[in-house]
Order: sequence, then C-alpha cells, then structure tokens
Amino acid sequence: MDLLDLLFPKRCVACKAFGSYICPNCFAYLSFQSEDNCLVCNRPAIGGKTHPGCVGRYTIDGVSASLTYNHTAKRMITALKYQPYISNMKTVLAELFYEGIIQKPYFVKFSQQSCLLVPIPLHPSRLRRRGYNQSELLAKEMAKKFGFKVENCLQRIKDTSSQFALKREDRLKNMKDAFVLKLKTKDLIQNKAIILVDDLVTSGATMLETAKVLKKSGAKNVWGVALCHGS
Repeated sequence: MDLLDLLFPKRCVACKAFGSYICPNCFAYLSFQSEDNCLVCNRPAIGGKTHPGCVGRYTIDGVSASLTYNHTAKRMITALKYQPYISNMKTVLAELFYEGIIQKPYFVKFSQQSCLLVPIPLHPSRLRRRGYNQSELLAKEMAKKFGFKVENCLQRIKDTSSQFALKREDRLKNMKDAFVLKLKTKDLIQNKAIILVDDLVTSGATMLETAKVLKKSGAKNVWGVALCHGS
C-alpha cells in the first residue's frame, strides 16, 4: 500500500466498503451486455450491426456495449464523471470495457482493420468543470490494449441539455448539429475505419450524430463502442 492509499483509502463506490473502488461483493452484480441494438431503429440486432434495411450513406455501421447499465455500473460511471471525480476509475472500467467488447464477434472483425479510436467530446464548458473527458480517458486505456491511436478529431459546439428525461425523438433533435470535425484532422480520417468511444449509450443519438459527421468528412467505416448500454 502506498502513501496515497494510507492518506486517502479507496472505498467501494457502490457500498462504501474500504479496500478498492469496487469490492468483490459489488463486482458480482456486474453483468456483460448480452445483446446490442441497431441504433437507427433501436431494435435488437445481431452483434449490434446496423440492420441492412437501416443502412444509409452516413449511418453508423454498428455499436457494441460491454456492460449492462445496472445499479453497480451506474455508481462506477457516476464516480468517474461527477464529484468526487475519481479519474483513477478509468483503469478498472477499461478492463471491464475490454473484456466485454472482445466478446462481440462483429466488433472483433471490424477491429481487425487499422482503426482510429475517437472519443465522444464534451462541450468546452463541461470539460472545464470536470477537468477531463471520461470518454477520452477510456479511449486511451483501450488504445493500449488494441494498439490503436486515439484522435480527438471531433468538437462539440452545442451545449446540449440533459438527455435523461427526453424521449428518443427529442434526444435525436437535441443532438442535431451538436458536433463538427476539427479542420486540421480531416486528412487523418480519410478512408479510415473509426471506432467511436463513449462511456454510455442509451438512445444512440450521440453516436448517430457523430458517425454522420465523420462519414460526411470522409471516414470509410464507423463503429461505436460504449462501456455500458442503458435505457
């Protein structure tokens, strides 16, 4: 145990027991996501791949999530994103992220290409308050495991209202035109396979909008991955 652990002992974010950020008892409540949805129609899809009938010129190719968004997973993500801002949660979350995502055959096939990992960006005002982008932290940890490069090529220009209480149609409207591609990164994504990285996917509005921006800017393929899938 190092000095920091003595001064600031780790506590389970779910039950507050001392010892680690997630204790063995609470860890047992976590479960890997067994099925993913097509983000376009929001219906179950084999491997999370966008249904053939839902495919358009600028639609995302598919999405995969690692964990079911239950009480324990929610506590872990909340600890990373909100006060007390436990950024070190990234390590344990990235391990879970990786273990869940490599069980997805369609994603594994997609990732056999030379891919770029692109984190979903925060609006600058929210980034200043938090001090870091949780999706970028996860993307950098995942990059170590896959051997891919992380590129922050997206910029959030619209400080969108909370998606929590909105219906799916309103979430899609809320995210419309919320993102742009950073001009200096346009050459980096030309004809490339892109993996979008986020902590949580619900309606898929954010993934759909960012995939559209990337494909309009020249990306060849775009797949989304999220730590958790929730409603």
